[in-house]
Amino acid sequence: MEHQEVDLSRPQNQDLIWDLDSIARRELAERFIKLFENRLCVYSESVRQLYTNYNLHFPSDQGRKMVVLPNPYAFHDTLHGIEIAAVRQTGLCVLPGVVLGKPGLLLTTQMKNGGPAPKTMPFKQALAQIISNQKKIGDVFLPIMMKGDLREFDQQMPYIHLHRLQVQRLTRLSTFERDDIQQTITRKLLALYRQADSLDC
Repeated sequence: MEHQEVDLSRPQNQDLIWDLDSIARRELAERFIKLFENRLCVYSESVRQLYTNYNLHFPSDQGRKMVVLPNPYAFHDTLHGIEIAAVRQTGLCVLPGVVLGKPGLLLTTQMKNGGPAPKTMPFKQALAQIISNQKKIGDVFLPIMMKGDLREFDQQMPYIHLHRLQVQRLTRLSTFERDDIQQTITRKLLALYRQADSLDC
């Protein structure tokens, strides 16, 4: 993908401009979020779209911001008609193992600043367990990101709070469209799963 100039003085989809003012360790947070570039889809509530092919950009002249840049040459990778009613918080967070002296990615439950250090599990092990549990109740686990999901614990540890997409709630879409969305997110998630132990920021 060719480099894209970002002009934030022009009208933009504000869901794709993430403010990083609350992040103390910005360089670490930038390296961490880049691990998920094109591995977790990004959702925009205002236009009801899910972006599956994008770049993450940190324009130096725009202060502490991150911009999600959908690939303009892959319009078919932007999924439309994704209603906010189908998006739910999971209470699950992904964090870099390196901060805790561990390899790869870790998964934990909701983290609160000033609270005790979170209990964690290796990402692959936790994800496999979640997927198995969801399958038992006839559901699928389709994690996605949206604005505000990149956060920091006690000004030290960057993490991503996961949202999830419940495709059965996309009632305005056809079965074919819902299946296509599910397969797309699952394919991305599988790639993240396979590499989770070696990803390091």
